[in-house]
Amino acid sequence: MAWNEPGNGGRDPWGNRQDEGPPDLDEAFKKLQNNLGKMFGGGGQSSGGRSSGGNPVSKSILWLALLGAAVVYGMMGVYTLDEQERGVVLRLGTATESILMPGLSWQPPLIDKVIIHNVSRVRSHPQQAEMLTEDENIVKVKLTVQYVIDDVKAFALNVKSPEQSLYQSTESAVRHVVGSTEMDRVLTEGRAIMGTEIKTRIQDYMNDYGTGIAVTQVNIDETAPPDAVREAFDEVIRAREDEVRVRNEANAYANKVIPEARGEAQRYLEEAEAYRRQVVAEARGE
Repeated sequence: MAWNEPGNGGRDPWGNRQDEGPPDLDEAFKKLQNNLGKMFGGGGQSSGGRSSGGNPVSKSILWLALLGAAVVYGMMGVYTLDEQERGVVLRLGTATESILMPGLSWQPPLIDKVIIHNVSRVRSHPQQAEMLTEDENIVKVKLTVQYVIDDVKAFALNVKSPEQSLYQSTESAVRHVVGSTEMDRVLTEGRAIMGTEIKTRIQDYMNDYGTGIAVTQVNIDETAPPDAVREAFDEVIRAREDEVRVRNEANAYANKVIPEARGEAQRYLEEAEAYRRQVVAEARGE
């Protein structure tokens, strides 16, 4: 059929009447919008273009999100400290006077920061070094420093690394004590006294630095000559031990023999005295 052929009812080839005009796109968009609003629970729009109501699903989701964020924020600020723990509170990066004690507490997240340390646990710090003695011999010293946190605020804030301060202080104390002690005493009976002196010096350094560390014990685990000359020193020590052993054996033998000899001599004296008395008595009887 030709375009505008008579008898087609005034319709174009697509079946539309020529006097209807082009389709209304705005009206189609409004219908689509209303249909989507109804699908998600909204009231759509009235014929006047006004919204007939808000979206309750969207509002519920918003309130749930806000509630969840508030719960998460609150939980982030909860701290539970054991009986052995203490907490230092920083507010916006600045230390406060508050020290958190054992139990449950809450600090505002993103505002407060809590640094927690165990103040009851005894920590061990092993260390070894080669030092020069008073008589200019080199010895190797192995020791263990035991300590606790005495001031949690000082430990957390006063120095960047309390453990590094302890290491340096221990090395300085050992150098001073070993340097004022002869090698023989370092290797033998002087170790106990050295441990006490080293402990005192380390604690003085800790107090000066304000580390919050309390030294409880210093154990001298080993004192020995350097590995290069250790065999020769071991021979000297063995020789000294042999000397002590032989001397002790000699003393033990003397302690055994001398009383026996004294007893034997006393018996001879008593026998001689008895014989003398017998002879005198016989002479008087004649």
